[in-house]
Amino acid sequence: MSDGSSGCVPAQQLPTLNPRDSSNTESPRNTTASPSENADFSGQPKTRNSMQNLPLPAEPLTEFQKFVAATTGQLLPIYGAKLFRNVPSTFSPNDLAPVTSTYVIGPDDELRIRIWGQINYSGNLRVDRSGDVYLPQVGAISVAGLQFSSLDQHLRSAIGKVFRNFDLSVDMGRIRSIQVYVTGQARRPGVYTVSSLSTLVDALFASGGPSAQGSLRHVELRRNGQTVADFDLYGFLIHGDKSKDVRLLPEDVLFIPPTGAQVAITGSVHNPAIYEIRNGGTLADLIDAAGKTTAVASSGRISLERIGEQQVRQAMEFPFTPTGLSTPLADGDIVRVFSVVPSYRQTVTLRGDVANPGRFAWHSGMHLSDLIPDRDSLLSRDYWWKRSHLGLPGPEFEPLISDFEMNRKRPNRTDNSFCNPNLLNPNVANPNGQDQSAPGYACGNSYNPNGNSTILRNRQLYNPDPTSPEAQDALTSDLAASDRLDAVNYDANSRDSHRAESGGTVASEFGQMQGSANPTATRRTEVKLSAPEIDWNYAVIERLDPQDLKTSLVSFDLGKLVIDHDASQNLALQPGDVITIFSQADIRVPLEEQTKYVRLEGEFLHAGVYSVHPGETLRDLVQRAGGFTSKAYLYGSEFDRESTRVLQQQRIDEYVRRVDLDASRGTLALTASATTSAGTAANTSAATAAEQQLLLRLKEIRATGRVVLNFQPDRAIIDDVPMIALENGDRFTVPPTPATVNVVGAVYDQNSFLYHDGSSAGHYLRIAGGPDRDADWRHTFVIRADGSVVAREAVKGPWGNAFKNMKLYPGDTIIVPDKTLRPTALRGLLDWTQIFSQLAIGAAAVEVLRQ
Repeated sequence: MSDGSSGCVPAQQLPTLNPRDSSNTESPRNTTASPSENADFSGQPKTRNSMQNLPLPAEPLTEFQKFVAATTGQLLPIYGAKLFRNVPSTFSPNDLAPVTSTYVIGPDDELRIRIWGQINYSGNLRVDRSGDVYLPQVGAISVAGLQFSSLDQHLRSAIGKVFRNFDLSVDMGRIRSIQVYVTGQARRPGVYTVSSLSTLVDALFASGGPSAQGSLRHVELRRNGQTVADFDLYGFLIHGDKSKDVRLLPEDVLFIPPTGAQVAITGSVHNPAIYEIRNGGTLADLIDAAGKTTAVASSGRISLERIGEQQVRQAMEFPFTPTGLSTPLADGDIVRVFSVVPSYRQTVTLRGDVANPGRFAWHSGMHLSDLIPDRDSLLSRDYWWKRSHLGLPGPEFEPLISDFEMNRKRPNRTDNSFCNPNLLNPNVANPNGQDQSAPGYACGNSYNPNGNSTILRNRQLYNPDPTSPEAQDALTSDLAASDRLDAVNYDANSRDSHRAESGGTVASEFGQMQGSANPTATRRTEVKLSAPEIDWNYAVIERLDPQDLKTSLVSFDLGKLVIDHDASQNLALQPGDVITIFSQADIRVPLEEQTKYVRLEGEFLHAGVYSVHPGETLRDLVQRAGGFTSKAYLYGSEFDRESTRVLQQQRIDEYVRRVDLDASRGTLALTASATTSAGTAANTSAATAAEQQLLLRLKEIRATGRVVLNFQPDRAIIDDVPMIALENGDRFTVPPTPATVNVVGAVYDQNSFLYHDGSSAGHYLRIAGGPDRDADWRHTFVIRADGSVVAREAVKGPWGNAFKNMKLYPGDTIIVPDKTLRPTALRGLLDWTQIFSQLAIGAAAVEVLRQ
């Protein structure tokens, strides 16, 4: 078969669909196009970039679709409509398929004839309009009207009249095109040029199929004024039956009548949709067309809503039996197939903090001990999963110097792909005086033996000061990346929390790492509860009363049931019971019954993580840990508690919301009172931007959970530790005695100064250079080492303020804030300046008038 004249191309469309001139007298070879070349399968010419069919525009909803949607709450599609929205190429006629034996040859067909023997001939002959083909030395042979099965013998007879002792073969070349008409309720009615091999189904897909108002059950093929076929597309779509498809002939008419009776089906069927039914259609036929019921369909009853006598609606129910399924359907029916009720019979449910939650079969005489036989059944899978991961090996240590040595041995390149190892060591000066900002000297992409590309930032300027923040930050980021800290699967939040817990930054971590042969030694090893502890005092059974359908709770003591095997707690179970086992994370138990791990860090004789005994206080725990070392600085200790941190964060968030509300009000007031001058508008915009920056910084504040314990600065004994009750997760850190006092803020030299016993705040302010010109001296304050704050205004003496004479202790910090000019004060100053200016101008004008 040859290329393409069998593609489906409309020869004439309706006026609204860009009609073509049907009077074109060119041959079909020139007026038609192959589906793979110049036209799509809907018959519309393709553009140069159109390589596939475009979907047809969506049609508006039918009245019955709207009616069903209003009744069921679901927008159901019309069954079979989506098949024609984007006509796939699989439904185009196949030009390469062999013709059938019954194919009737006609004008414009092409025959491929091969003759050998007494006569030799090979050629492709086209059947002319008179139905003949011309064979040299034989003459014209009439072939029109012959079936393909008779063509071979017919040619042999015609040639045998002239020659003998020959043989031949004949097959079909290019197939002729024919014109058919698509009318009625089609999506694109018109005249279509299709292949003579096309069938009724091919023409339907070429024209876009029936519209939303067209019938899929009665597609009529009319020939010479008579209906020769009534095709039911449902048989083809549902059962794949194409046996009733009909081959098209020239001038055939496909007529699509309006849709017939329609019904809707929803619920537990595979294809809920709106279906067209034939006369005598039953519920069984509809369910079969909808793909039958799903696995969760109820076999009890089927609901049907019907419009009675075109006036009122009524609901009916039919059993899911052969008798009920034989119920005839009527136009406008809405059928609903119910699903099974998700209830369990003869079943009990165990849930909560247990090893095997789930549903279990109930049997007569069943008790709680049948579901919870021992302690092991109360250890959840999550508990064992977390414990099993505690024994996993950590990442192996890989010396960083190997990477740098490998790069050092390689020649420098201008693409900064290698680096000088001395650049990463701030203690090594530039040996050759080389410009370290030159290409090839700064670090680029370092070699990573694990195959991961570690990107090191370019160092364009060398800072010889190893203590500078820039050098430490750069060094830390590069070495942290090369050391594969991500191998421990820390996300950003976990890294931040780790830094907060360790009391330092990544730079401090690296400082600790330098003194260790293994960088992983600085990673914290936590001892904490693998899972919330079980609530042994309370568990509950949820029970539904079958009489009044009320739910009641029957509680029992889990500890007495499992540990003491108390028969009074071994309650009998009933079908439908739900047994819930709680953990201490679900219901907060009394403090004495909680499992508590407390961390003692710093200057303890036996620092570590301790399990708190019932009734044990902080003082008791410190004493059990051996007390303090001789270098303990109890005044600078830090006691952190998770519950306090949560409460502090709530208060901070409330404060930020209040500040945000006040700032919004102030901005509105400032905008309302502002003049239209450009300077005022700019000042307002700047003030608003500053407020937003302040709010962003406030929102980043995170509570620490620190509790100030008010120790004495000059002693560290166990009796000073308060006897407070402990909670799980508490952390008590006692540092060694620091040697410095810090001065920060608006002073000439922000620094840490050696502590001298008896020195006052004024002494440290003097050696820091004192407050600078931008200092707000009146609001200076001190943060004590124990976490308390002393404001300058609160320090009173016999001769006035005695802040400068206040004694400081190791670890204290003096903070001198900067001056701030509020926008309201600035606004008032500008307003008064304008008023004075106007008064001066007015006085000058009066003086001029007097003269």
